Amino acid sequence: MDKKIIINIGRQLGSGGHDIGRMLAMDFNAKYYDRELLNLAAKESGFSTEFFERNDEKKSFLRSFLHLPYGTGNGSTNFYNNDFSQESLFKFQSDAIRKAANEGSCVFLGRCADYVLRDLRNVVNVFVTASLEFRISNVANKQNISRDEALKVIEHGEKARAEYYNYYTGKQWGHATSYDLCIDSSQLGLLDTEKFIAEFVRRRFGIHK
Repeated sequence: MDKKIIINIGRQLGSGGHDIGRMLAMDFNAKYYDRELLNLAAKESGFSTEFFERNDEKKSFLRSFLHLPYGTGNGSTNFYNNDFSQESLFKFQSDAIRKAANEGSCVFLGRCADYVLRDLRNVVNVFVTASLEFRISNVANKQNISRDEALKVIEHGEKARAEYYNYYTGKQWGHATSYDLCIDSSQLGLLDTEKFIAEFVRRRFGIHK
């Protein structure tokens, strides 16, 4: 496929968005960026990858890190010595997203990529949801925890994602008006959901297999 495309995926926790994203990347011969973005952002900024990992898709991370020394990848002793802010972290990650998108077809998972790349024309923004029962089962199985624990993980994780997305984009996380396509993966299963999204993308851009 010669045409460069960008697929941005928002997802409810436990909906299978990660697996669907990887399948889409294979389907369109695109690079897949989930946690890989954190490595790119760390390289661009000089901060350690661990710092980005601990603050991934969290809006209020500074509250929990003001008392912690945090070395950077370039030998700096802590972030008190850097011109650093919450917005700086978002900017480093946004720069990494734009750089990756300029290099070729990509599938981005979360991290406000739909907002960061809003000025590009070759973009499809998708939100993957699923029934609560489906998500609880997925999280419980993957993390080997009880269903009650899985529900708490979902509630806590989605609250953080929503706050992060809403804060930086001015839009509403998970709301249909924020995306080109919203789909419930518990209706078709992950494989057929990916096929549905892939067909949507092909029709959107006039791509033939």
